[in-house]
Amino acid sequence: MKTQAVVIVSALGFALSGCPITGGTKYSVGGTVTGVNGSGLVLQINGGDDLGSNSNGSFVFGNRLQKNAAYSVTVKTQPSNPSQACTVRNGSGTITNANVTNVIVSCTQTGRFAYVANRLSNNVSAYAIDSAGGALVPISGSPFAANGTTPTALAVDANGRFLYVLNNGSNTVSVFSIDAATGALTAVGTPSATGTAPGAVTVDPTNHYLYVANLTSNNVSAYAISNGALTQVVGSPFNAGAEPASLAIDLNGNFLYATNFTGNNVTVFLIDLSNGILSNISGSPFGAGAGPVSIAIDPTDTLAFVANEAANGISAYSLNASTGALTAAAGSPFATGTNPESLLVDPTGRFVFAANVDAVNQVATYSITPSSGALALLSAATAGALPISLAIDPSGQFVYAVNFNSNDVSAYTVDATGALIPVAGSPFAAGTQPHAITID
Repeated sequence: MKTQAVVIVSALGFALSGCPITGGTKYSVGGTVTGVNGSGLVLQINGGDDLGSNSNGSFVFGNRLQKNAAYSVTVKTQPSNPSQACTVRNGSGTITNANVTNVIVSCTQTGRFAYVANRLSNNVSAYAIDSAGGALVPISGSPFAANGTTPTALAVDANGRFLYVLNNGSNTVSVFSIDAATGALTAVGTPSATGTAPGAVTVDPTNHYLYVANLTSNNVSAYAISNGALTQVVGSPFNAGAEPASLAIDLNGNFLYATNFTGNNVTVFLIDLSNGILSNISGSPFGAGAGPVSIAIDPTDTLAFVANEAANGISAYSLNASTGALTAAAGSPFATGTNPESLLVDPTGRFVFAANVDAVNQVATYSITPSSGALALLSAATAGALPISLAIDPSGQFVYAVNFNSNDVSAYTVDATGALIPVAGSPFAAGTQPHAITID
């Protein structure tokens, strides 16, 4: 029986228990764990070599594998206290001639807190999420100053420790630590400079890099993350198309997608996982409709959807997980009744939720045909005035719509058919001109 040992796996001091590295083999398999809040997570490779983790960070299995050996990383035991669901990305393949370092283990639970960026108030509204019903309860101290002007977009890091606030008016991104018990925000350092008119922000699944779309400088700023702090990546910013308006990263963390609002297309970048540098993939940019303003990728990493605001339609694509390339689905784009503002895919990959599509001031539910990505309208729910941004609880129980003109947030539960049922007490008051929402 192999002796359990502690393997030091990163300069950050993360430690995971596993079998010792043995001789006679060549290559290791490892990656990154993010989002762990509970205890008891155990990973396996090829059905054995148990590796336990109670913290976020890098991991590596003790046993090395020969070249051409197959590997498969799985979750043996899910975390508890609190109960979490962890999934594995980039978890299987064949050893070539290098260590495997890009396995991603992402852990989620029911959303705890919601944050809303209020453009004219220059602040962030913070709420606790009622896990029983989805209601938003303002937390003590809310709203919090944005540390910049015209906060427009938000992102929470993969470990749920930091909130990034994109300030469109001051061309900066502010960093806040999140109190794990209360959800309160505390500013960290000074805001980092971006390009001009930044409008979208995202964090990669490994929690190593943050990317910002700069609308009027037509580029993407890239930053390395270290304990929440941001440092510009070498070569940043990277050229995008005309007016990049939204960003998404595939769930394997290999590609960054940027919709270009006046370019009417989607730029796809390969992410160098060792340094965060971006480079265009072959065939990029890929065509979209007029005014692509939002993009979402399904949890199988095989489909992508783009909301074309000026074209009154949603484009659907098959996504090549190996190359990042997009291919328009049959029947795409799918016509909408009005100007779509935002969309997302639920965690099960069954539904697309889209704001302001079937009719003004509504949030619609579409079913997804898994084999093709084709969309079919199922139902629509009333929202406030101009629902401009959507977010979904990681468990898929609740959907939230930020209403730009009525200064509030509509909240819904998701039933088995994908229909959105208003939460008791909805809508919930926000600041002036709320523009974005994210969930921790």
